[in-house]
Amino acid sequence: MKVTVERAQLLKSLGHVHRVVERRNTIPILGNVLVRAENAKLSLKATDLDLEVTETLPAETATAGSTTVPAHMFYDIVRKLPDGSQIVLEADGDRAVLAIRAGRSRFTLQTLPENDFPDLAAGDMSHSFSLAAKDVKRLIDRTQFAISTEETRYYLNGIYLHAAGTPKAATLRGVATDGHRLAQLDLVQPKGAEGMPGVIVPRKTVGEVQRLIEDTDAEMTIELSQAKIRFTIGNVVLTSKLIDGTFPDYGRVIPQGNDKELVVDKKDFENAVDRVSTISSERGRAVKLSLSAGKLVLSVTNPDSGSATEELEVEYASDALDIGFNSRYLLDIAAQIEGDVATLRLADPGSPTLVQDRDDKSALYVLMPMRV
Repeated sequence: MKVTVERAQLLKSLGHVHRVVERRNTIPILGNVLVRAENAKLSLKATDLDLEVTETLPAETATAGSTTVPAHMFYDIVRKLPDGSQIVLEADGDRAVLAIRAGRSRFTLQTLPENDFPDLAAGDMSHSFSLAAKDVKRLIDRTQFAISTEETRYYLNGIYLHAAGTPKAATLRGVATDGHRLAQLDLVQPKGAEGMPGVIVPRKTVGEVQRLIEDTDAEMTIELSQAKIRFTIGNVVLTSKLIDGTFPDYGRVIPQGNDKELVVDKKDFENAVDRVSTISSERGRAVKLSLSAGKLVLSVTNPDSGSATEELEVEYASDALDIGFNSRYLLDIAAQIEGDVATLRLADPGSPTLVQDRDDKSALYVLMPMRV
């Protein structure tokens, strides 16, 4: 194999694929990236057996061929080479090394045979549809924070992607929950998503897809089956296994009868929660919301350090109510509200609260209260 490639392009592509490779591997080949040159193209592929990323970039191919090299070391070498340089990659079949040349720099890396490299090739995908990359990014941005990190409840360790809504207003819905809070976002259902199976996309995959979206004007193709999902954007293809589990019936925790409505300026509310929570203990992080006509008082009492209160003018016309929340969870949800005004629908101190953007109902958030 002998191929010449432009440093900036190689660095960008390696940046996408090398992130998938775990730093510590019991299987040596999983620490490598597969490099294949053919037809004036260089393709790079990395996998951790659950997730696979492939990217193709233009190159001058003198001799076609393929090999595998240590991913992180390869990335570091390319990163440190001078900007604007042309990089020559050369391997001959007899010696298990890849030579890397650029200007006066020369490196050789130990290789492992390509035949040992695993292939996550997805098999048949039952459904395929396209979405604007900005919509996929929005869906991830608005729900990702609520993904559970509890390994025992592995079926909550991802975003549940499924077809929802009514025949007249069909949606593609993403839901994430960790049992304390829930985030849900609806997009207009794209053509091809009808009747798709509900799938749980793992946390690591979600993070990688989010990082791959550099051009929000691009189109992204999503293909999926019961076991795998594939995202294609530009020259990058990401294939991932899905979480094999049943997502809980989240509809049961979304409150329907919350009759107390609080309307609050999102920025003022967020800043006030942030200020009073400075006092709260790291462990509890509880902030108390005391509601009365037109007024909200936020307070935190910490026996070890003191107390804090702040008063806000709000739109509220129901019975007085005291309710407590984890301040970090409250801030996480406030950060997702895209508009200037947030609506909180409450019932009583022991029931979940529904939070939405007043002017955009495509996203909703549910937060469980705390005793204060």
